[in-house]
Amino acid sequence: MGISIGLVGLGAFGSAFADLFKNHPLVDRVGLCDREPERMEKFASREDWKDKFNRRDMYSSLEEICRSDLDALVIITQHWLHAPQAVKAMEHGKHVYCAVPLLCVPDGDEILEWCDRLIETCKRTGMLFMYGETTYYRPAAMFCRRKAAEGAFGDFVYAEGEYFHDLDSECSLREVIAHRLRSKAGAEWIAEREKYRKRGIKGGPMHYPTHSTCGTVCVMKAHAVKVTAYGYRNRNNDPYFKETDEEFSNEVALFLMSNGATVRICEFREVAGSIADSETFRIMGTRGTYCENTWKENFRTEPFTAKPLKVTKLTDAEMRDPLPPEVVRAFNKVYGVDSDSDFTPRGHGGSHPYLVHEFVDAVAHGRLPAINAWEAVRYTAMGVMAHKSALRDGETLNVPDWGDPPVDSYKRTVS
Repeated sequence: MGISIGLVGLGAFGSAFADLFKNHPLVDRVGLCDREPERMEKFASREDWKDKFNRRDMYSSLEEICRSDLDALVIITQHWLHAPQAVKAMEHGKHVYCAVPLLCVPDGDEILEWCDRLIETCKRTGMLFMYGETTYYRPAAMFCRRKAAEGAFGDFVYAEGEYFHDLDSECSLREVIAHRLRSKAGAEWIAEREKYRKRGIKGGPMHYPTHSTCGTVCVMKAHAVKVTAYGYRNRNNDPYFKETDEEFSNEVALFLMSNGATVRICEFREVAGSIADSETFRIMGTRGTYCENTWKENFRTEPFTAKPLKVTKLTDAEMRDPLPPEVVRAFNKVYGVDSDSDFTPRGHGGSHPYLVHEFVDAVAHGRLPAINAWEAVRYTAMGVMAHKSALRDGETLNVPDWGDPPVDSYKRTVS
């Protein structure tokens, strides 16, 4: 017996996931929720949705779908709504998949408060929460986690993570913000943001840090302890940064991690191109190093006993983990591919099918998802405290941590 899932938010990004969730073999029933009916209708009217969708499962608000008997909700709404909506859904007995960021508002203290609430809600309700961070399932992250599990890195020494996304790149941030503000939720945000402006509070790119922080944290399985950071302020009075209430257009942070390694993180929104991949990470260890699809290993087993360095170039296909054959078949139908073996995952480095499968499988089998709430708050707190440090001209600050998830306390919740 499969599970039932409600898709909350069917804008451009939410729609990109809809067919994957609907076609997963462990999903028996799908509901739709959006404040703008035409977004639901484009799926509700399709013949290929009738096997798992009934028009009775169309909802115009989060309140309505929370009162339904669906097992889980997939929340892909505006980023200032994520954490409050996720907490509300779990309090109504729903497992939650939540798009990134956890919360992006100018006030870092408010973000940390929602981190507290998220962890408390997970503990109190026993509901499963999964964070939809795409970097976790990029090929490099999957490969490096396998190498870390083998001990092939040795001791972690240093790592870098970055997200270079210029506001006028191919994916124009100007167009993104304009599109968001045209929605019903966007109109409400225009009024809401005045509260922050009256208080003189400004955010920065580090308030949306997950693409840069996830890779290093999920591979090393370590959390940030201290941070010092600096920011670059826009110098031509670009209206974008006034519209988004950001103190800095670019921020750079240096973290001390719980395993003793040092991590450099960059979040840039005003930069001509990037040094390497715009969304990536590199990790160096005493025995192995990963950088730009390249694995380097010296096979050190004891001090001063390393072999000649072996350098291995890797393809994305070689680095990815496999998905179950039945899931591959289902997702290939979404992609219009007949073959069971010729599978090329799509979306943010091929991460989308993996994110969908991880959440559905976790709910169906009552286990803690890989990218759980405790992972989510670690990625988030790094950015919040980096921004605070940048506002204080690089003052070294402690980074809060919520500990490790109580894996054993999660029992099978879906029959």
